[in-house]
Amino acid sequence: MNDPAAVIDALENAPAVVVPLVREVPAEVLKRRPAPGRWSAHEHACHLADVHALFFERLEQFLAEERPRIKPFDPGTQRPDGELLEVDLEDALARFTEDRRRLVARLRALPPEVWRREADHPEYSHYTLFIMFRHLALHDFLHAYRVEELLLKRDWDDGA
Repeated sequence: MNDPAAVIDALENAPAVVVPLVREVPAEVLKRRPAPGRWSAHEHACHLADVHALFFERLEQFLAEERPRIKPFDPGTQRPDGELLEVDLEDALARFTEDRRRLVARLRALPPEVWRREADHPEYSHYTLFIMFRHLALHDFLHAYRVEELLLKRDWDDGA
């Protein structure tokens, strides 16, 4: 197994990278989608705040069940298209930061053996608590990368 401390550190540091990055996006670009069906920087940021509920729930599953069965998550089905554009961005960034602080505190308190617990996930060949939270850390930075792409985008189509 890899080092849970490294994953926890990445999770803890994500708001310090994501929040200033989102705030750097100009207001006129913030809610602009790069193409139909593709998320704006605003939507990426609000999505990051939304996923904490799922990961708190999954953590409880791992702690309560011998080998939990994890339900796949599809963000495209969680909210109707465009609904994230209506979410208050400052509230979402505050939720992201506070929920992440609470999550990191919970993870730091876990005994080492819990990180090795396995679950069944229909999309993956194997899945442990460690993999789940490594996945979350990578997920943070995937969306941060998408926000940065939009921040730096030079050419916008007139239709976008």
